[in-house]
Amino acid sequence: MLVLSRKKNESIVINNDIRIVVVEIRGDKVRLGVEAPREVPVHRREVYDAIQRSQQDDSAESIDS
Repeated sequence: MLVLSRKKNESIVINNDIRIVVVEIRGDKVRLGVEAPREVPVHRREVYDAIQRSQQDDSAESIDS
């Protein structure tokens, strides 16, 4: 894991086409902005996990049918 320090309005770039920007720092919360191509899905981890569970459930149902 790469660990970086960034200040407000500073950013990191991933693979030349994804940009993560520190939008705001308030107490112990950091707001990030993500700029990515439209075809690249970007989700919060809990949303990503829910999508994965749903896809696994759908896959299991299709095997049972």
